[in-house]
Amino acid sequence: MKKKEKPWGGRFSEPTDRQVEAFTASIHFDRRLYRYDIEGSIAHARMLARQGILTKDEMKAIVTGLEAIQKEIELGTLLFSPDDEDIHMAVEKALTERIGEAGGKLHTGRSRNDQIALDIRLYLRDEIGQIKHLVGDLKAGFLEQARKEVGTILPGYTHMQKAQPVLLAHYLQAFWEMLDRDEGRLCDCLKRVEVMPLGAAALAGTGLPIDRHYVARLLGFPEVTSNSMDTVSDRDFAAEFLFVASLIMMHLSRFCEDLVLWSTDEFGYVEISDAFTTGSSIMPQKKNPDVAELIRGKTGRVYGDLVAMLTSLKGLPMTYNRDLQEDKEPLFDAVDTVKASLGILAAMLGRLRFNRERMEAGASGGFSTATDVAEYLVMKGVPFREAHGIVGRLVAFCISQKKALTDLKLTEFRKFYPGFQKDIFGCLTVRQSVNARKVIGGTAEETVSRRIKGMGGR
Repeated sequence: MKKKEKPWGGRFSEPTDRQVEAFTASIHFDRRLYRYDIEGSIAHARMLARQGILTKDEMKAIVTGLEAIQKEIELGTLLFSPDDEDIHMAVEKALTERIGEAGGKLHTGRSRNDQIALDIRLYLRDEIGQIKHLVGDLKAGFLEQARKEVGTILPGYTHMQKAQPVLLAHYLQAFWEMLDRDEGRLCDCLKRVEVMPLGAAALAGTGLPIDRHYVARLLGFPEVTSNSMDTVSDRDFAAEFLFVASLIMMHLSRFCEDLVLWSTDEFGYVEISDAFTTGSSIMPQKKNPDVAELIRGKTGRVYGDLVAMLTSLKGLPMTYNRDLQEDKEPLFDAVDTVKASLGILAAMLGRLRFNRERMEAGASGGFSTATDVAEYLVMKGVPFREAHGIVGRLVAFCISQKKALTDLKLTEFRKFYPGFQKDIFGCLTVRQSVNARKVIGGTAEETVSRRIKGMGGR
């Protein structure tokens, strides 16, 4: 390879070693940024012409050439090679081959350092918009299922032990709330993504009379970066997105963990559609919740993407370093994984079949209304700690006698506290327990139904 083939090769006396070219090339993964690279280049060219740095004819030739290159990439007729290094050099090379000397003027007033910062921001802006839409679809799915299950009672757990009865709708609403926070974090993250970096050049800005605000307007950015050194080294916005992506995946994983447990014979609370399960190669009876398990597994993968990004950034001296080439693969991987997981979970959610009878029967076990008995005593004037002890001894008695609270007679209740009256029996059913919790955010049917309306349900 002749040194003149490299746009930066003027001071080099030897060609780049082939191993170095293969090792340092990023075109095989950053090619997906082609549309953003071309979009940024077109805006840059228009600005250069507006500032008198390019002629109008040169600008038109550049824009026409870039548009043609984009079409060829999308048609698959423009092929890349490792010699192109990255998407920026590949596009510039193709442009110069088409339009000649004017193509070599496109890079005036910019560096690949600020160029890639722009490409990633444009890419993330689009992807965050798509992910927000997918989060919204999944929220709608949880809301629709909650609306259907307002009357379904489920055992609530703490420490994986039965705790208190709740509505299945209340449980489903909890995931809507998680996703709603995720949506808010995506919107907040977007504010720091939508800052235009082009014009920082390599690290110090440029002495040419460029107009950064004009480029920002062309690209739809509300503001421009304020420090050129920070601009080319900043990947905070990407790390922040990866953190938000990790939280989204964590929320999906928690729901999937419950689906895996609930679909077992031991629980039997839910049946996942055959369309979202697989079988065993040896055991013909098996129906495996592979989709839920894979979402759970892929959560760790996205966590890894976040840690990879933070680790790449943690020891970098100012300003740009080639380590930053390692920002894109974890970012792309997280985007792809989150989008796929959100999409398939939304589809699977709508096909779940809940076993209402099994859930309500499960909610009735484990002395789940014991807290209601304690609250009954509180309303009779008993201090809560004393009431707690009374009911604890009452439960211990039931366990020793192999009885449920609903099996006890009033005389047995009074052995533990003489103030029990017949109205205690109104506190012992799971439905009465659920509907007693009318506090804001509680699990009573009227409270849950009111919240569904506030979430946009019918």
